[in-house]
Amino acid sequence: MNIIKKDAVILGGGPAGLAAALKLKEKGIDNIIILEREKKTGGILRQCIHDGFGIVRFKEALSGPEYADRFVQEVQRQNIEVQTEATVIGLTNDKIVTAATKEGLKKYQAKVVILTMGCRERTRGAISIPGTRPAGVYTAGVAQSYINLKNIMIGKKVVILGSGDIGLIMARRLTLEGAEVLAVIEKQPYPSGLPRNIEQCLNDYNIPLYLSHTVTNIQGKERLESVTVSKVDEKGQAIEGTEKEYNCDTLILSVGLIPENELSLQAGVELHPRTKGPIVDENLQTNVEGIYAAGNVLHVHDLVDFVSIEGEKLAESAAKYIKGEKGYESIIPVTTDHTINNVVPQKISGEQDVEISLRVSKPSKDGQIIMQQGNKVIMMKKFKKLNPAEMIHIKLKKEEIQSKEEIKVVVG
Repeated sequence: MNIIKKDAVILGGGPAGLAAALKLKEKGIDNIIILEREKKTGGILRQCIHDGFGIVRFKEALSGPEYADRFVQEVQRQNIEVQTEATVIGLTNDKIVTAATKEGLKKYQAKVVILTMGCRERTRGAISIPGTRPAGVYTAGVAQSYINLKNIMIGKKVVILGSGDIGLIMARRLTLEGAEVLAVIEKQPYPSGLPRNIEQCLNDYNIPLYLSHTVTNIQGKERLESVTVSKVDEKGQAIEGTEKEYNCDTLILSVGLIPENELSLQAGVELHPRTKGPIVDENLQTNVEGIYAAGNVLHVHDLVDFVSIEGEKLAESAAKYIKGEKGYESIIPVTTDHTINNVVPQKISGEQDVEISLRVSKPSKDGQIIMQQGNKVIMMKKFKKLNPAEMIHIKLKKEEIQSKEEIKVVVG
């Protein structure tokens, strides 16, 4: 098989991959290909017909397809090569990419591989809900795909488990389509989705949200007939005697996303136990030289605007690498404690300004994010509210970094 040489092979044609390709082109890198397994590029945005995309980047509220189309059109104008219906089946640590396409297997040798494969939803099996196995149980993204892309209504009486943003948006969508959403059930003592979605998708439609509850059983033979909901204690364990049954024909699961990193692991990319995405330096380069990661494959974002921005940031570093420009060595670890869910990047050089992205582990008011080296506080930023649903971005200036010692990020 002939090996096709490329400066950059981008795995995934969603918002991060498209933005990275355009930035590479702007930086003078022409020999690029985007490999996308679906028939069209745009990623999950194609099925997100609600608005709210682009407010940070374009200062206007776009639907998902509108937001994606701005990048797709520009990729076409720039004549960037795109191979759709291409499933990447192999990635090595010397950056050989094997893809199954309509024309057969293709093999690429890349100077740089960019990981932008996005993430997948956690399923019923992942959270081990007991009960029967009837039809009528969907993940939120699959339900969204049926309704918005295939024009198929999935049910009439709905319970939603998990208050993640996709589930909240589907609560509103199903209501608008004539279904009755009986309740949104959340295991945590606080909502998982953005405050604006709680307000616009639940409160505006009088859909109740039950915190510290979970689904503890599913009933039904061929089609879902009911679910049992129970209160949970501080450890997330169901409290006996609190069971309540909801007669419904549909259960939607919105219980978290997992970055798609099977290919990353093939290439020897190390994953972080909290983000489930690659461990990266300030250039968004993984531990495998020349392999970079951005977007939801790196860590799950709250807004797509930041996914695109991250793809562009990655491309600036990748373009320098392709041109042979040597970057700073990242030897300062960035770590957290239990007050922070995750932080990206996980190592920096200290030789240039850097943006740290993070999520706190629980909500609080009048909190502060502190970065410290040893016992010395090098940066502190106050917030009126801290919410795990919202990603926080903090600029750390090189002048603030005191030494090559570990930087620890905590909520003060």
